[in-house]
Amino acid sequence: MEDIKLIIFDLDGTLVNAYQAITSSFNYTMRRLHYPAQGALTIRRAVGWGDKNLLKPFVKKKDLPLAASIYRRHHSSALIKESRLFPKAGKLLAYLKNKGYILAVASNRPTRFSWILIRHLKINKCFDYVLCADKLKRGKPYPEIINKIMRKFGVRPRETVYVGDMVIDAQAGRRAKVKTIIVTTGSSTKTEINKENPCRIISNISELLEIL
Repeated sequence: MEDIKLIIFDLDGTLVNAYQAITSSFNYTMRRLHYPAQGALTIRRAVGWGDKNLLKPFVKKKDLPLAASIYRRHHSSALIKESRLFPKAGKLLAYLKNKGYILAVASNRPTRFSWILIRHLKINKCFDYVLCADKLKRGKPYPEIINKIMRKFGVRPRETVYVGDMVIDAQAGRRAKVKTIIVTTGSSTKTEINKENPCRIISNISELLEIL
Protein backbone atom coordinates (compact mmCIF):
# COMPACT_ATOMS: atom_id res chain seq x y z
CA MET A 1 0.00 0.00 0.00
CA GLU A 2 1.58 3.25 -1.15
CA ASP A 3 1.10 6.76 0.25
CA ILE A 4 -0.14 5.54 3.63
CA LYS A 5 0.55 8.07 6.39
CA LEU A 6 -1.92 7.15 9.13
CA ILE A 7 -2.69 3.74 10.64
CA ILE A 8 -5.63 3.57 13.03
CA PHE A 9 -6.07 0.54 15.28
CA ASP A 10 -8.93 -0.87 17.28
CA LEU A 11 -7.79 -2.22 20.67
CA ASP A 12 -9.74 -5.26 21.89
CA GLY A 13 -9.40 -8.29 19.68
CA THR A 14 -6.99 -6.47 17.38
CA LEU A 15 -3.92 -5.53 19.42
CA VAL A 16 -5.02 -6.62 22.88
CA ASN A 17 -6.45 -9.85 24.27
CA ALA A 18 -8.55 -8.65 27.19
CA TYR A 19 -11.25 -11.29 26.89
CA GLN A 20 -10.39 -13.02 30.17
CA ALA A 21 -10.53 -9.69 32.00
CA ILE A 22 -13.88 -8.88 30.39
CA THR A 23 -15.25 -12.32 31.28
CA SER A 24 -14.10 -11.99 34.89
CA SER A 25 -15.65 -8.54 35.33
CA PHE A 26 -18.84 -9.54 33.53
CA ASN A 27 -19.51 -12.63 35.65
CA TYR A 28 -18.51 -10.84 38.85
CA THR A 29 -21.22 -8.29 38.01
CA MET A 30 -23.74 -11.03 37.29
CA ARG A 31 -23.03 -12.70 40.64
CA ARG A 32 -23.35 -9.42 42.55
CA LEU A 33 -26.76 -8.74 41.01
CA HIS A 34 -27.95 -12.37 41.17
CA TYR A 35 -28.07 -12.94 37.44
CA PRO A 36 -26.79 -16.15 35.81
CA ALA A 37 -23.14 -16.26 34.76
CA GLN A 38 -22.42 -16.56 31.04
CA GLY A 39 -19.87 -18.60 29.14
CA ALA A 40 -16.72 -17.02 27.74
CA LEU A 41 -17.86 -17.39 24.12
CA THR A 42 -21.22 -15.73 24.78
CA ILE A 43 -19.48 -12.80 26.43
CA ARG A 44 -16.84 -12.58 23.70
CA ARG A 45 -19.52 -12.37 21.04
CA ALA A 46 -21.11 -9.43 22.88
CA VAL A 47 -17.89 -7.42 23.12
CA GLY A 48 -17.17 -4.40 20.95
CA TRP A 49 -20.05 -2.00 21.55
CA GLY A 50 -18.93 -0.50 24.88
CA ASP A 51 -19.44 -1.84 28.38
CA LYS A 52 -23.06 -0.74 28.86
CA ASN A 53 -24.06 -2.45 25.62
CA LEU A 54 -22.12 -5.52 26.75
CA LEU A 55 -24.24 -5.77 29.90
CA LYS A 56 -27.56 -4.55 28.52
CA PRO A 57 -28.89 -7.84 27.07
CA PHE A 58 -28.24 -9.70 30.33
CA VAL A 59 -29.76 -7.44 33.01
CA LYS A 60 -33.05 -5.66 33.55
CA LYS A 61 -33.17 -2.06 32.40
CA LYS A 62 -33.53 -0.78 35.97
CA ASP A 63 -30.35 -2.62 36.98
CA LEU A 64 -28.16 -1.41 34.12
CA PRO A 65 -26.69 1.71 35.83
CA LEU A 66 -25.70 -0.31 38.90
CA ALA A 67 -24.39 -3.16 36.74
CA ALA A 68 -22.19 -0.75 34.80
CA SER A 69 -20.84 0.75 38.03
CA ILE A 70 -20.00 -2.67 39.50
CA TYR A 71 -18.44 -3.81 36.24
CA ARG A 72 -16.24 -0.74 35.93
CA ARG A 73 -14.93 -0.92 39.49
CA HIS A 74 -13.95 -4.54 39.04
CA HIS A 75 -12.61 -4.03 35.54
CA SER A 76 -9.99 -1.46 36.56
CA SER A 77 -8.01 -4.17 38.33
CA ALA A 78 -9.04 -7.09 36.09
CA LEU A 79 -7.54 -5.39 33.04
CA ILE A 80 -4.14 -5.16 34.71
CA LYS A 81 -4.21 -8.75 35.94
CA GLU A 82 -5.67 -10.50 32.92
CA SER A 83 -4.87 -8.60 29.70
CA ARG A 84 -2.00 -9.03 27.30
CA LEU A 85 -0.92 -8.00 23.82
CA PHE A 86 -1.40 -10.44 21.01
CA PRO A 87 1.89 -12.04 19.91
CA LYS A 88 4.17 -9.61 18.03
CA ALA A 89 1.73 -6.69 18.45
CA GLY A 90 4.20 -4.66 20.52
CA LYS A 91 7.04 -5.16 18.05
CA LEU A 92 4.73 -4.28 15.17
CA LEU A 93 3.73 -0.97 16.75
CA ALA A 94 7.35 -0.07 17.56
CA TYR A 95 8.41 -0.87 14.00
CA LEU A 96 5.62 1.20 12.43
CA LYS A 97 6.36 4.11 14.75
CA ASN A 98 10.05 4.01 13.82
CA LYS A 99 9.07 4.01 10.15
CA GLY A 100 7.33 7.34 10.62
CA TYR A 101 3.68 6.33 10.40
CA ILE A 102 1.14 8.28 12.45
CA LEU A 103 -0.46 5.74 14.77
CA ALA A 104 -3.83 6.16 16.48
CA VAL A 105 -6.42 4.18 18.40
CA ALA A 106 -10.16 4.20 17.64
CA SER A 107 -12.01 2.16 20.25
CA ASN A 108 -15.55 1.72 21.48
CA ARG A 109 -14.07 0.90 24.89
CA PRO A 110 -14.44 3.86 27.31
CA THR A 111 -11.48 6.23 27.43
CA ARG A 112 -10.56 5.47 31.05
CA PHE A 113 -10.20 1.75 30.43
CA SER A 114 -8.49 2.17 27.08
CA TRP A 115 -5.76 4.17 28.81
CA ILE A 116 -5.45 1.61 31.60
CA LEU A 117 -4.76 -1.01 28.93
CA ILE A 118 -2.43 1.14 26.86
CA ARG A 119 -0.31 2.22 29.80
CA HIS A 120 -0.22 -1.19 31.47
CA LEU A 121 0.88 -2.87 28.24
CA LYS A 122 3.49 -0.13 27.72
CA ILE A 123 2.39 0.87 24.24
CA ASN A 124 1.43 4.46 25.08
CA LYS A 125 4.56 5.90 23.45
CA CYS A 126 3.58 4.26 20.16
CA PHE A 127 0.40 6.27 19.68
CA ASP A 128 0.01 9.84 18.55
CA TYR A 129 -3.68 9.95 19.45
CA VAL A 130 -6.29 7.84 21.24
CA LEU A 131 -9.99 8.44 20.61
CA CYS A 132 -12.82 6.46 22.20
CA ALA A 133 -16.53 6.35 21.53
CA ASP A 134 -17.49 7.97 24.85
CA LYS A 135 -16.03 11.22 23.49
CA LEU A 136 -18.39 11.17 20.49
CA LYS A 137 -22.11 11.13 19.87
CA ARG A 138 -21.85 7.79 18.09
CA GLY A 139 -19.22 5.07 18.14
CA LYS A 140 -18.49 2.40 15.57
CA PRO A 141 -20.00 1.23 13.21
CA TYR A 142 -20.53 4.93 12.48
CA PRO A 143 -17.45 6.49 10.87
CA GLU A 144 -17.14 9.63 13.04
CA ILE A 145 -14.34 8.18 15.15
CA ILE A 146 -12.18 7.51 12.08
CA ASN A 147 -13.09 10.77 10.38
CA LYS A 148 -12.18 12.82 13.44
CA ILE A 149 -8.74 11.21 13.66
CA MET A 150 -8.09 11.91 9.98
CA ARG A 151 -9.13 15.54 10.42
CA LYS A 152 -6.83 15.94 13.41
CA PHE A 153 -3.80 15.02 11.33
CA GLY A 154 -4.94 16.48 8.03
CA VAL A 155 -4.80 13.07 6.39
CA ARG A 156 -7.04 11.96 3.53
CA PRO A 157 -8.91 8.63 3.38
CA ARG A 158 -6.60 7.28 0.66
CA GLU A 159 -3.66 7.90 3.02
CA THR A 160 -5.26 5.98 5.89
CA VAL A 161 -5.51 2.34 6.95
CA TYR A 162 -7.88 1.17 9.65
CA VAL A 163 -7.24 -2.16 11.40
CA GLY A 164 -9.94 -3.88 13.46
CA ASP A 165 -11.39 -7.27 14.30
CA MET A 166 -15.17 -6.99 14.03
CA VAL A 167 -17.96 -6.52 11.54
CA ILE A 168 -18.53 -3.05 13.01
CA ASP A 169 -14.89 -2.20 12.28
CA ALA A 170 -15.30 -3.21 8.64
CA GLN A 171 -18.48 -1.14 8.44
CA ALA A 172 -16.89 1.93 10.06
CA GLY A 173 -13.88 1.73 7.77
CA ARG A 174 -16.01 1.40 4.65
CA ARG A 175 -18.19 4.33 5.65
CA ALA A 176 -15.08 6.44 6.27
CA LYS A 177 -13.81 5.37 2.82
CA VAL A 178 -10.46 4.13 4.14
CA LYS A 179 -8.59 0.91 3.43
CA THR A 180 -9.78 -1.52 6.09
CA ILE A 181 -7.97 -4.63 7.30
CA ILE A 182 -9.70 -7.07 9.64
CA VAL A 183 -7.83 -9.57 11.81
CA THR A 184 -9.68 -12.74 12.82
CA THR A 185 -8.55 -12.74 16.47
CA GLY A 186 -11.61 -10.92 17.79
CA SER A 187 -15.34 -11.19 18.31
CA SER A 188 -16.58 -11.69 14.74
CA THR A 189 -16.25 -14.87 12.72
CA LYS A 190 -14.44 -14.95 9.39
CA THR A 191 -17.76 -15.70 7.66
CA GLU A 192 -19.32 -12.58 9.18
CA ILE A 193 -16.28 -10.49 8.24
CA ASN A 194 -16.26 -11.78 4.66
CA LYS A 195 -19.78 -10.46 4.13
CA GLU A 196 -18.50 -6.92 4.76
CA ASN A 197 -15.83 -7.25 2.06
CA PRO A 198 -12.95 -5.42 3.77
CA CYS A 199 -9.77 -4.63 1.87
CA ARG A 200 -7.95 -7.56 3.50
CA ILE A 201 -8.59 -10.24 6.12
CA ILE A 202 -5.62 -11.52 8.12
CA SER A 203 -5.28 -14.16 10.83
CA ASN A 204 -2.54 -12.46 12.86
CA ILE A 205 -1.75 -8.80 13.44
CA SER A 206 1.88 -9.37 12.42
CA GLU A 207 0.68 -9.98 8.85
CA LEU A 208 0.05 -6.26 8.58
CA LEU A 209 3.76 -5.77 7.81
CA GLU A 210 3.48 -7.88 4.66
CA ILE A 211 0.61 -5.73 3.42
CA LEU A 212 2.24 -2.37 4.13
